[in-house]
Amino acid sequence: MAVMTRWLDPDEQRTWRAYLTASRVLMDTLDRELQREAGLPHAYYEILVQLSEAPGRQLRMSQLAQAAGSSRSRLSHAVARLEAAGWVRREDCPTDRRGQIALLTDEGFATLAAAAPGHVEGVRRHLFDALSPAQVDQLRRISETLADHLTGS
Repeated sequence: MAVMTRWLDPDEQRTWRAYLTASRVLMDTLDRELQREAGLPHAYYEILVQLSEAPGRQLRMSQLAQAAGSSRSRLSHAVARLEAAGWVRREDCPTDRRGQIALLTDEGFATLAAAAPGHVEGVRRHLFDALSPAQVDQLRRISETLADHLTGS
């Protein structure tokens, strides 16, 4: 039995395309600024943030991949680069021989601490300063709804 395609109406199409453009341009802008000002891509910054917020500044690689929204292979490549920079260290998991733990080094934490003020200012300037308080509240509620829907929460 054929499934009927539920095509987007003109308003939905306009909303979808505006969302795509805004999301892409915002992330490209933030990534470019992080590269220029801190010498690291946004994906690496996100890994450092996730580790900095974890107990003991460490996570299993599988947990880190999930938290950073990355595939395990992509995360492994990124962590190898962060290791080469001295910002992250990998250790074998003491409770599971197959697993590895990524640990944020003091140098990695210092790199994150140096990059964070500029990044936060970019987020404020490019996102929050462009919106009214009511729009910020709407954006948060919409984003939470979508995240809950897409993660099955």
